[in-house]
Amino acid sequence: MIILASGSPRRQELLKKLCNEFLVEPCNAAEIEISDNPAELAIKNAALKAETVARDFPDDTVIGADTIVVLNGEIFGKPHGETGAFEMLKKLSGRRHEVITGLAIVSGGETFTAAETTEVYFGEMTDAEILAYVATGEPLDKSGSYALQGGAAKFIEKIHGDWSNVVGLPLFRLRTLAKSAGINF
Repeated sequence: MIILASGSPRRQELLKKLCNEFLVEPCNAAEIEISDNPAELAIKNAALKAETVARDFPDDTVIGADTIVVLNGEIFGKPHGETGAFEMLKKLSGRRHEVITGLAIVSGGETFTAAETTEVYFGEMTDAEILAYVATGEPLDKSGSYALQGGAAKFIEKIHGDWSNVVGLPLFRLRTLAKSAGINF
C-alpha cells in the first residue's frame, strides 16, 4: 500500500494523478528549520516525515514531501500568523524566488530522496493587495504564504519549471524517484 505522510489536501489531489489508492497518515514530527542548503533541508524534512510514518507501516511504501520558498538564500516556511504572511509576501513582491520540494520514499527499509526546484516570478503587489489576500486566510498554512492554485495566481507573472512542485508535490520528479525505488504508478 502507498501511504502519503501528509495531511495536505493539495498533495492528496496531486498524488491522485499518479495512483488511485493510497492512505493518508499525516506526520507531526518537528521539522528542521535552519540550514545553509535549502534543497538539503527540504530533503531532510521529507525523509523525516516519511521515515517517521514508515516506523508504523514497515511493509508499506511511504511518501514524504516538504516544500519551502527561497528568496536570495532566505528560507520561507509557513508564516507565523497574518503579520508573518504579510512580511513574506511583501518581500516576494516584484521578485523572483525558488520553490523547492524535497521528496522521500521509504520502501523495503530503504529511503530514496530527490528535490525539485521551480522559479516563480511575482509581479508588484501593493500593501492593500497583500492585506486583502492575507485576510482570506489562504496564505496562513502555506510555505511562502501563497497558493499558486488559489488567490495568489493573480500575482504570479510566470514560472519556470514544474507547476505541481509549486503546489507541493512535483509529479514528474516523484514518478521518476518511485521508478528508482522499484515502484510503478
